[in-house]
Amino acid sequence: MWGKSQPRNGRGSAHLLLGHLLDAAAVGELVFDRYLSSSVRRFLDACSDGQGRVLFALLCGLHDVGKATPAFQMKDEGLAARVQAVGLGWRGLTVRQSRQWHHSAAGACIVRRCLAGAGWSREGTDWVWPLIAGHHGLIPALPDTDSRNHVQAHGRAPVWAQAQDGFVRRVAAELSVDLASLADVRVPRRAEQLTISGLIIMADWIASDETRFGGLPTLSEVSWEGARDRAGRAWEVLGLRGGWRAGAPAPAGVPDLVLHRFGKPAWPIQQGVVQAAQGMPAPGLLIVEAPMGEGKTEAALVAVEVLARRFGADGVFVGMPTQATADPMFARVQDWSERVDREAPLHLLHGRARFNRRWMELRRSVVFGGVHDGDEYGIGDDYGVGASADPDRPAAGAVAAAEWFFGRKRGLLAPVTVGTIDHLLHAATRTKHVMLRHAGLAGRVVVLDEVHAYDVYMAQFLFEALRWLADAGVPVVLLSATLPPQMRRDLVRAYVQGAAQRADVEADLDVLEEPVGYPNVTSVCVVDGKPRTAVAAHQSEREPLQVRVEVLEEQEDFASETVAAAVAAEVRDRGCALVVCNTVGRAQAVFTALRPVFGDDVVLLHSRFVAETRAERSESVIDQLGPLGRDGAVPRPERLVVVATQVAEQSFDVDVDFLVTDLAPIDLLLQRIGRLHRHQRPADHRPEWFRVPRVLVTGVRFIDGRVPTWPSGSGVVYGDHLLVRSAALVAAAAAGEGWSIPGQVPALVAEGYGSAPLGPPEWASTAARYQEKWEQKQETRESNASVFLLSGEGRLGAATLDGLHERSTKALESEERVAAVVRDGDESVEVVLVRRHPSGGFLTLNGRPLGLTGEAAVSDEKVFEDTVGATIRLPARPELTDAARRDLAPLPGWRDDPWLGRVRALELDVDLSARLGGYHLTYDDSSGLTHTRTGSR
Repeated sequence: MWGKSQPRNGRGSAHLLLGHLLDAAAVGELVFDRYLSSSVRRFLDACSDGQGRVLFALLCGLHDVGKATPAFQMKDEGLAARVQAVGLGWRGLTVRQSRQWHHSAAGACIVRRCLAGAGWSREGTDWVWPLIAGHHGLIPALPDTDSRNHVQAHGRAPVWAQAQDGFVRRVAAELSVDLASLADVRVPRRAEQLTISGLIIMADWIASDETRFGGLPTLSEVSWEGARDRAGRAWEVLGLRGGWRAGAPAPAGVPDLVLHRFGKPAWPIQQGVVQAAQGMPAPGLLIVEAPMGEGKTEAALVAVEVLARRFGADGVFVGMPTQATADPMFARVQDWSERVDREAPLHLLHGRARFNRRWMELRRSVVFGGVHDGDEYGIGDDYGVGASADPDRPAAGAVAAAEWFFGRKRGLLAPVTVGTIDHLLHAATRTKHVMLRHAGLAGRVVVLDEVHAYDVYMAQFLFEALRWLADAGVPVVLLSATLPPQMRRDLVRAYVQGAAQRADVEADLDVLEEPVGYPNVTSVCVVDGKPRTAVAAHQSEREPLQVRVEVLEEQEDFASETVAAAVAAEVRDRGCALVVCNTVGRAQAVFTALRPVFGDDVVLLHSRFVAETRAERSESVIDQLGPLGRDGAVPRPERLVVVATQVAEQSFDVDVDFLVTDLAPIDLLLQRIGRLHRHQRPADHRPEWFRVPRVLVTGVRFIDGRVPTWPSGSGVVYGDHLLVRSAALVAAAAAGEGWSIPGQVPALVAEGYGSAPLGPPEWASTAARYQEKWEQKQETRESNASVFLLSGEGRLGAATLDGLHERSTKALESEERVAAVVRDGDESVEVVLVRRHPSGGFLTLNGRPLGLTGEAAVSDEKVFEDTVGATIRLPARPELTDAARRDLAPLPGWRDDPWLGRVRALELDVDLSARLGGYHLTYDDSSGLTHTRTGSR
């Protein structure tokens, strides 16, 4: 029996099935010994009376046993002849029949039969077979693994069953396992089963690396000792390891962990977070609500240490709302993690990580250890990191995660990872290989920042993720400055549902108190099926900021020139201002209007710049307007105006003298105000006219007591209901004394998201209509999200993974589609901008010659960097997306490059313009990408 044919096994020869099974089992032992956290090893031991290591290795070794069928063995004509020559035939079997019986389903059938024959109970076999059936990323329903529907493909003659059983017995014998001794194996929690499923895939992918596991075509070459030796050498070369060493997090005897890690005594809220983590009797949920600049991040990181030490975790995933917010967070996590365990592998997980200087410095310390790649597994590098040379030198002592973790769908397997929230939300979708994400999250602590930023649609995926994390015993820390009360309750409800494995937990949540005071910490965990909650408020260390609220008198057309004139009148020749617009188009228009007045003293930030420009510009702004005395910071400019979209709303550590912002929902408006006078500075550091903090609200028009209006773009982004409630709060503040920040933040957010009428009576009927429309849309979007959820509330309490992927997943096959689904938007396509050379061939966007076919980007590292620096995501317009997929492709000279070979090139003319999908696209380095429709819809 063969397991890998010569073409599938690269440069080597064919590999016998037994050899591959033993390779995978040997890798499974190393995964258990050198990668798994103690918490994951613990639940494997708990379900097998301390035999977790051998149970896991056995499951890895049996993953491909379904290849011992005619359906698989007939796939290679030459190798098939060897099988038939010893009496294993398949007379009359058609290719079509063989394709209908995948070896993963066949393996589930074989394992189920063999384990039952060894005395395993129905409960035991029921949770194991889906792990075998799902090792290619999709877990079917039980009827889909019934060999009676595929008699010819599975093997009609009794000799086939003997051979199949023989493989199971042989693998067990090589591992010195008596299958009957495991007959009393208990059923792990469903999330734990999903974790094991992902870890089996991990072991299989490592063992399928043909450069480390060459083909063994004859039985005399196959042995358990040889498999262990091959696995050990491959593991060392790949540089794989788990997370923090035992004893590294939260060292004993440290009275102030914040002081120990960050050099500053803990503030009250930080002390409260640590105390809450120390007081949790079981893994649970911590919700930290505190104003901007109160040290939430440091509090979360030391809480991670406490939770990791107490519950056996060895790493962390920190999820941020956007790529722009993930980059500065990575620097903070890196500094902290190196203090915890200098050698713990780090990973920055988003598509533009290569433009983060810190990350790339770490990347250069890691060498490429070989990645099995192929259509059978659908894996490859999705993070734009490329590959280093010298594949034989081990990556000893590297701080960045091993290169193996950079492949597609593997990013969360790295022990200490910072990335966008999307990667966690993807773990809540019913997608292929979703179990790999859960394998990475198990044994970690999860930290999610800015959790208020997720609307009702995205929140459904967040709730689903929390249910699975709770079921897996993963502690979670959620951070927010502006969390609506209902959102807080929904987050707690989701975690309790997962931990208790039942949907109806409302009665149990009656004990949950509303926080009285700000900042505050809410903790919840489930013990013996019942939630235990605690809520505590703490003194803020920030001096109250009395912010004066003013409203710009906008014209009916909301002209950008009106905003620009107000900014110019305020800033004059001194001062640093931030202008936040709700749409890219409005930000570009305001920037264009300001440019003649401020020249180089005005900069624009939004999502439609090429990657390199956006990264450099964001870093420059943060350096100039960051905290006073920041190491390496450039001097604060005398005058600077930053025009931005929502990229400046979250985790954007700048301190401005004056804020101008379009009307937005109240929590987001308060987030933007968090950039105003953010850091303590001597009085003479700010112009005299900016020493009183002021926010000028734009993008709203109040007329004669009627319901206010706003630009159509704001309504599309946020909806009229939340905007009218926010407008009422803004009008009241402008007519009164403004807002006291942070003291009034919880009350303002509660009002903005409450149901009590706001504003004058004249608004009531229109506001009620807005609310009804909003509520209907919320229900529709919640329902729309449920279609894509991994499992949903309805399957809470299910015993096994049977049928996890029973419903269609075709709609979510592409990463782009998954990204669009979890954010409820149209799909968009990422492209690389290139220019046509006047004399033929191509140039990079910056003007470097690319050659006639783009080949210079493959052969010259500097040209490559310049090329990928021009990566940009097109606007999410269906016509643009369809046209890009249909008409754009890599340049001919890129096709053999592992990264460039998968990206689409958009060719620009001498005016840096192109036509695509009925749009005229133009790129400008100062304002970014603009798009205008050229024809009818």
